[in-house]
Amino acid sequence: MQLNLKTFFERAELYFPDNPIASRRADGSLFRYRYGDYCRRTRQLASALTGLGIGPGDRVATLGWNTHRHLELYFAVPCLGAVLHTVNIRLSDEHVAYIVNHAQDVALFVDPDLLPVVERLGPSLTSLRHVVVLDDRAPEDRGQDGPLPGLRAYEALIAAGDPRFAFPELDENEPCGMCFTSATTGDPKGVVYTQRGLYLHTLALCLRDALGIGEHDTVLPVVPMFHANSWGLPFAAVATGASLVLPGPHPNAADILGLIADEGVTLAAAAVTIGVELYAQLKRTPRDIGRLRGLMLGGSATPEALMRRFLDEFGVPVLTAWGATEAAPLATVTHVRRAALADGPDAAIRARVRQGIPVPGVEIKVLDEAGRPVPRDDAHVGEVHARGPWIATEYYQDARSSDGFADGWWRSGDIATVGEDGSIRLIDRAKDLVKSGGEWISSVELENELAACPGVREAAVVAMPDPRWQERPIAFVVPAREDAVPDAVALGAWLGRRFPKWWIPDRFEIVASLPRTGVGKVDKRSLRRRAADLAT
Repeated sequence: MQLNLKTFFERAELYFPDNPIASRRADGSLFRYRYGDYCRRTRQLASALTGLGIGPGDRVATLGWNTHRHLELYFAVPCLGAVLHTVNIRLSDEHVAYIVNHAQDVALFVDPDLLPVVERLGPSLTSLRHVVVLDDRAPEDRGQDGPLPGLRAYEALIAAGDPRFAFPELDENEPCGMCFTSATTGDPKGVVYTQRGLYLHTLALCLRDALGIGEHDTVLPVVPMFHANSWGLPFAAVATGASLVLPGPHPNAADILGLIADEGVTLAAAAVTIGVELYAQLKRTPRDIGRLRGLMLGGSATPEALMRRFLDEFGVPVLTAWGATEAAPLATVTHVRRAALADGPDAAIRARVRQGIPVPGVEIKVLDEAGRPVPRDDAHVGEVHARGPWIATEYYQDARSSDGFADGWWRSGDIATVGEDGSIRLIDRAKDLVKSGGEWISSVELENELAACPGVREAAVVAMPDPRWQERPIAFVVPAREDAVPDAVALGAWLGRRFPKWWIPDRFEIVASLPRTGVGKVDKRSLRRRAADLAT
């Protein structure tokens, strides 16, 4: 028996045809159907793709939001034997063109509001043969004599497909998915996923000591389907027949909370920055989110203060994990040990502010600069390395593979300590550590403490050039209220309760918001440029 995604699809089709899927439209209304309808349409789509001449090994790109049509592509393409390449819609035009051409995508499925991106790039997308608009109809004024000849509508395409189309038998080691990193420096790097890798990654998500996704859940993946497989949630939901709620185009915090409350969501997943926005929105407009058994936040370290606020005020535990595009993306999860559970909520939070232990199937090691494992003292720091059946061993046709991988291990670039229980605690990205007078300062620890300060919504800390110490920390702080802005003295005093004086930032900049990268993380490269300007 080959381990491939077709097995999960057929399981949902056979055993859970009546379980519901809801997808938010651009106007806020919901499109609803059931797994039986979903599976029929997915087979039609696969049949239509073969009609376009798309077959095993061909790369099919998507430029889309979290919708039911994108979900159909999530299984139609890999079950056909082709490779699903989800393109990050927040990348620059230059990077979108680079990754589409580097992957040699033959078809591109694009949401209507993102069509101008494809039109701007037009002839520079040299490998594309087909462009399909994820809508009922294609715009009549596009495609005939413009940059996108042969433009067609998604619904017209699948209407001609066979709902009884039979998926081929597939080798588990064949590629089925592709994502590119968000490229903080240089061009994005491609990561290819195999059928076997995503199959095993899906099973890991369903383990009770991971996310425990099951048929009784209603899952809301806020994390984008265009980034790192939406953390694997669409695959796990289909595999188990869990109800799915998809937030659609341009969802804001109010939209997300409305879906959680109205659809009875039991598990939601989003970036930490979205978690901050959800909490602020809940304070403005309370909603009943009590059916949530977990809110998974990732992409960066979750502040302890945010975890406590969700738990104490709304009864919702925040779940955390660690991973990356290279890890499909799950590598570790913050499993709360039985002894900690017996000690109550505080002990659980103390466990969850860490990045946890490897999920079954993954191995990690934390190595110091000499390549030696760091002791389990939670004091010595090193770089996290990982390997496993779904973790990449190279970048797609990229010479930078030699920098990111060694002897089958992926070098993450994340700096961590290891506790007595073997769980890791991320200190920082290697490039985000502040080195002041030869000593390291963790931006993450300063940010988490600032986030707990009364009057602070969120904060980011970066290095600012200094003529004496080489680098000093500077904090960019977003106040919780515009009419109650904390001052530098109060912020410094708050940090001084926990950190030595030389850790305290030399400067606190009050800002309305923090810049974001294409995947919603704080754009520290932009903040470092601003810090350099302020230092001159």
